[in-house]
Amino acid sequence: MDIPKVYDPKDVEEKWYQFWLEKGYFHADVDSPKRPFSIVIPPPNVTGSLHMGHALNNTLQDILVRWRRMQGYNCLWLPGTDHAGIATQNVVERELAKEGLSRQQLGREEFIKRVWQWKERYGGVIIHQLKRLGASCDWQRERFTMDEGLSRAVREVFVRLYEEGLIYRGNYIINWCPRCQTALSDLEVEHREEEGHLYYLRYPLEGGGEIVVATTRPETMLGDTAVAVNPADDRYKDLVGRYAILPVLGRKIPVIADDYVDPEFGTGALKITPAHDPYDFEIGLRHNLPAVKVIDEEGRMTEEAGPYKGLDRFECREKIVEDFRQEGVLQRMEPYQHSVGHCYRCGTVVEPMLSVQWFVKTKPLAEPAIRAVKEGRTRIIPQNWEKVYFEWMESIRDWCISRQIWWGHRIPAWYCEDCGQITVSRETPEACSYCGSERLRQEEDVLDTWFSSALWPFSTLGWPDETKELEIFYPTSVLVTGFDILFFWVARMMMMGLHFMGDVPFRDVYIHALVRDMEGQKMSKTKGNVIDPLEMIERYGTDALRFTLAVLAAQGRDIKLSEQRIESSRNFCNKLWNAARFSLMNLDGYTGEGDLP
Repeated sequence: MDIPKVYDPKDVEEKWYQFWLEKGYFHADVDSPKRPFSIVIPPPNVTGSLHMGHALNNTLQDILVRWRRMQGYNCLWLPGTDHAGIATQNVVERELAKEGLSRQQLGREEFIKRVWQWKERYGGVIIHQLKRLGASCDWQRERFTMDEGLSRAVREVFVRLYEEGLIYRGNYIINWCPRCQTALSDLEVEHREEEGHLYYLRYPLEGGGEIVVATTRPETMLGDTAVAVNPADDRYKDLVGRYAILPVLGRKIPVIADDYVDPEFGTGALKITPAHDPYDFEIGLRHNLPAVKVIDEEGRMTEEAGPYKGLDRFECREKIVEDFRQEGVLQRMEPYQHSVGHCYRCGTVVEPMLSVQWFVKTKPLAEPAIRAVKEGRTRIIPQNWEKVYFEWMESIRDWCISRQIWWGHRIPAWYCEDCGQITVSRETPEACSYCGSERLRQEEDVLDTWFSSALWPFSTLGWPDETKELEIFYPTSVLVTGFDILFFWVARMMMMGLHFMGDVPFRDVYIHALVRDMEGQKMSKTKGNVIDPLEMIERYGTDALRFTLAVLAAQGRDIKLSEQRIESSRNFCNKLWNAARFSLMNLDGYTGEGDLP
């Protein structure tokens, strides 16, 4: 056998990958008598490009799948991509801006057409890159979260949950991004420790005296509807039942007692703004307080803000602090480090806001998902992540699933313009199910991207139809993922899988480490320390990169990666090549009979 003297990874890898594809070695057979082994790929965003996290994640999956194939299993590694609602819409909007257009100018229908055109043109880039990485997926079964089959599954799940009372529409404090102009779930908010100030404000009391409250957001005081104190706080017990006078607006607000108030924070007296703080909202519900919205969806002060109407929320903060300083309302201010929520997409400071949205009641879904892990039906590896999973699931809040964007699964709810009732349906209804009117208007909002992703392990196998794929490959064998989407995705798949399939979506969840630079720093473009996997593949070959990641992926430890380590792996591949070449040269003429030469 003639082997070239010089090892050229590109030629060798392309040749054999194409050979495997042509022979159908990656394809799973539903009629095979072999024992099944299945993995569903964590679907990368359709907007994405391969980064080192993808490279590690898919290398580990490929190792498991190839190992099981060699053991004689009927292996399915199901690939696909996610429609990535806000991310994809933002990309297409930037493309439109180059043409001097906006999505509003195009209109919803035409804009959606443009997104699909963009998806057809550029959406396959990351799939091509995964193939370049050597991923042995069953490419004949590639799925997309907005395929017709998956869209049908999304509608079916929504309707069933609504009929069971687990999806509802109502007023609730949500996280609002003024830049992306949409609601965000709690998990889509990134909290950062920031240096700010604690402002101490004097509120005069009706009949004389004052009460001092402390706040990090003085602009929200314009929406205050109460001052709360702890019932066990002797300093304030005589003030409960009296009224404070809101500075600027002169509105009378009650002093109330509530166990939530921490006597040790600030002065122990808490201003209550039900329309702009989740905890204040809960207190407001308990005490039947009105909610006054003083910040709008653009992040500007509303008419309820009186003289500050129209100001940006942060401009208002500066102006109100200066005014209060001059008027003697500001008692003092002091430096204060606190956690501030930012939009995970654009980095804008999130505004808690009272809004009408769609929600999933998560507690009834979370309880079986907690039991499944406690009983060992799903193992989380390393096991220390189970504690984190339990803590989050046990304190879970209802999931806000509506998004004020155009790209995504449109909520299958229709409003009757005559009687005002809502019809939720799998198909577009011809008439109102309550009064028979044909004047129906579909909900404008789309579902959170993670709603369709939560169904991935069973929707990709044909659910709600009873398919052979579901029968054979569900539950899947293992999920390989990073810890950053343990709650975004893994927990929600557990809830949905158990509810709709009656079984866990995977037997094992393997949580791998992060890929960092040699100094242990997170890779980012701003730091200039990103190592591009595609560049490394071009320079040293796919096997060199995969070998490096596999060797360094010790359980529970982050990977400290450098180009030199990948180069060393390429040198190791060269040695293997030369050893094979030397062996074959010395086997020239050997037929397998007798002793080796």
